[in-house]
Amino acid sequence: MSAKKQNHLYLVDGSGYIFRAYHRLPPLTNRHGEPAGAVYGFTSMIWKLIDELNDADGPTHMAVILDHSSHSFRNDMYADYKAQRPDPPEDLKPQFPIIRDAVRAFSVPCIEQEGIEADDIIACYARAATKAGWKTTIVSSDKDLMQLIDGTNVDMLDTMKSLRIGPAEVEEKFGVPPEKIGELLALMGDSVDNIPGVKGVGPKTAAKLILEYGDTEGVIANAGKIKQNKLRENIQNSTEEIRISRKLVELYCDWELAEPLDALALAEPAVEPLQAFLEHHGFKTMLAKLGVKSSGIPKPAEAAASPAVQEPFDTSAYECVTTMDALNRWIAEAAALGTVGFDIETNDINAMRADLVGVSMATAPGKACYIPLAHISGEGLLGESVDQLDKAAALARLKPLLEDPSVLKIGHNLKYDLLVLLNREGINLAPIEDTMLIGYALEGGSHIGGAHGLDPAAKREFDHTTIKFKEVAGTGKSAVTFDRVELRKATEYAAEDADIALRLHRAWKPRLWRERLTSVYERLERPLVPVLARMERRGISVDRAALSRLSADYAERMTEFEKTAYELAGREFNIGSPKQLGEILFGEMGLEGGRKSSKTGAYSTDADVLEKLAADGVGIAQTVVDWRQLSKLKSTYADALVAAINPDTGRVHTNFQMAATTTGRLSSSDPNLQNIPIRTEEGAKIRETFVPETGNLLLAADYSQIELRLLAHIADIPQLKQAFADGIDIHALTASEMFGVAIEGMDPLVRRQAKAINFGIIYGISAFGLARNLGIDRSEAADYIDRYFDRFPGIRTYMNETKLKAREKGYVETLFGRRTHTPYIKSSRQNERGFAERAAINAPIQGTAADIIRRAMTRIEPALAEAGVESAQMLLQVHDELVFEVPEADADAAGRIIRNVMETACAPVLELDVPLVVDIGTGKTWGEAH
Repeated sequence: MSAKKQNHLYLVDGSGYIFRAYHRLPPLTNRHGEPAGAVYGFTSMIWKLIDELNDADGPTHMAVILDHSSHSFRNDMYADYKAQRPDPPEDLKPQFPIIRDAVRAFSVPCIEQEGIEADDIIACYARAATKAGWKTTIVSSDKDLMQLIDGTNVDMLDTMKSLRIGPAEVEEKFGVPPEKIGELLALMGDSVDNIPGVKGVGPKTAAKLILEYGDTEGVIANAGKIKQNKLRENIQNSTEEIRISRKLVELYCDWELAEPLDALALAEPAVEPLQAFLEHHGFKTMLAKLGVKSSGIPKPAEAAASPAVQEPFDTSAYECVTTMDALNRWIAEAAALGTVGFDIETNDINAMRADLVGVSMATAPGKACYIPLAHISGEGLLGESVDQLDKAAALARLKPLLEDPSVLKIGHNLKYDLLVLLNREGINLAPIEDTMLIGYALEGGSHIGGAHGLDPAAKREFDHTTIKFKEVAGTGKSAVTFDRVELRKATEYAAEDADIALRLHRAWKPRLWRERLTSVYERLERPLVPVLARMERRGISVDRAALSRLSADYAERMTEFEKTAYELAGREFNIGSPKQLGEILFGEMGLEGGRKSSKTGAYSTDADVLEKLAADGVGIAQTVVDWRQLSKLKSTYADALVAAINPDTGRVHTNFQMAATTTGRLSSSDPNLQNIPIRTEEGAKIRETFVPETGNLLLAADYSQIELRLLAHIADIPQLKQAFADGIDIHALTASEMFGVAIEGMDPLVRRQAKAINFGIIYGISAFGLARNLGIDRSEAADYIDRYFDRFPGIRTYMNETKLKAREKGYVETLFGRRTHTPYIKSSRQNERGFAERAAINAPIQGTAADIIRRAMTRIEPALAEAGVESAQMLLQVHDELVFEVPEADADAAGRIIRNVMETACAPVLELDVPLVVDIGTGKTWGEAH
């Protein structure tokens, strides 16, 4: 009997392959017009590696190792690490995710870990393989990785030179053995990675020093013995640089393996996913090598261009999975492809209260399934079981797929799915692609209302009318929750969602790079999904008793306002009825300014009408305004917050909506925590009811005047930039510039007027609007605006240029590239055009502020964890403010970290001309912290 062949692990330095492929070939595009030179070269190299290695020294196990991102633990160790390295070429960036698809198409694991560089991952696997008695070959020519060569278990393979690299080759090239390469590199430094080393020390000098003194510490200790004056002086002046360089070049092997060694077993590539990948990109030569002709596999980009050639929708063809064999078949296919359309069904739209009912998957357009897990039938609370898999057993099989880092889960509004799976089933859905957010990045501002939902997206993109929820679950009294929907209907409805998400991804993802929006999606949208899901899951505590007292107080005061209104009207009426109020004001009392709606024939009594009447001294109008404010606070907050307390957690869990605004700002619902009045006494009372758990504090971190700071930068206003740099009160400065008054001892009223003008200008306020805000006549307000533009002419220039760009392009952009489309900028209707112009002026400013806080939110949790302050939990985002719950003992440390992350959130992409300033407050209530 022959001896068992020793396991041989090949670890491919994916980054090295990518850049070699990119620079080796001229710029190429695939058949969809996408950049594909690096993809083609990389695919060819991987194919060659797998195909040509003979059995004697070929691999039994293989993985491609990639860098997850440009930031790693070394950046925290040394802030300037790789600081000078340029960004990848623009046409290479969109190829990175496609290259990951290429690896998966070969059925080879693709491994990357956040915060850890590929070299360290390779080191971890090489050490683990050696410990297991395996051989390891590192496919690379990177000198850093030569530290791992040991002459027995680990060698390297340079495929470009067909050269095996062992200890002899390392020593011949660098003059030192592999175990001394780290010492040598520390002295040499590296200009590409910005590792300092010692000035003037190259490989030969470094090798000589290491051979003579043993290591870097030996060189430092014996620097005084070095005869060359300049070299001796440089080493003595670079002690700290040498030591930090030694740490930077060291390969760290103590990370947990992302995949066990056995999971890297090299199998014959499955033909179907490889064929689909090659056909999609039009790589005909490699298709011929595969030995197959075109099979008619759907070509997503072509299909997306014209609904006529799209794979037809046939919901009756979707499979209802009710056996473990069928489930295993779908899981295997999804794993082999590396991508799967995905959706879940539940019994509640509230993610924190929902139970999982079923899962749907799609592996190709038109090929989808539904896996029922918790459907019931019959009468009564329990009902009868239906033909479906055991929920626990099915989820145990699905969990590895749903958490597999090499399989991309594609869905629409996946934050909901992620939260339900994490909260109810302990499943961490990752990695994900969210087509709602891809569409939002592509078309923000183009549509109104819920137009980024799946149904309208399917209609716009494919001219397909989806099955509506009410069609399967009923309406009114006959409506049922999804767990009671008959399985055939449930399958067609649920599987269609996964199918559409997969189709949208294939149609929209290529547009991101073509329209230069990849970074918006990849850096501002997708990373925020799990962050928000965790925030929603944590929720925030409210003081139920305080809310009840507040509700009772509001009710009592509303009754008093009602009595006053009756007295002023001369009779009782329904104060909450706009129609009855209109009749009182303009019919019976004969007040001027009434206008009737052409549709209803009733007088308008909206806020504008009542506030104008109140400003004219009409007492009943002011009384109704006050009554409405209390009524809204009572119903929206005092009562609604109590009703929103989750019975399982005892906390309130809002839903953050990522694609609901035109500018990128988040909104919240169920309950809405974004519209609590900020500067009113009543709003402060609401915030006082938000409280931490015993022993904790609430910490509020708020950007100070961020939109005005961005206006100063974007419009290039020297006076404002200087004022922010000097820490001068910006509203006082504006008052001084406009009204010629001294900043010291300024009348608070004058400052408030300047403040109203400052913020009004950002929103394109009219003379009429400013007059109403300040309680002055329109001509005086117009003079204020003219004077403002005279003092700050750059603002007028910015506004005019922005409107012009919006008309030319149809959109405006934030400093980070987010687009807000302005479809009505050329409208013949003055009110529509005016609204679009004001939105165009505001969007780059408000949108950039939204982008900045998004960037901060994705960085804060890792920064807190790195500093050992994971106890600080991010709970809420309200416009420019973040709210945390933190143990009292950790509040100061958390505040410092949070402030630093928020104030540096623009880096390294952007350097503002003005500093960002974050105010930190803590307290036993949100109101106290704010």
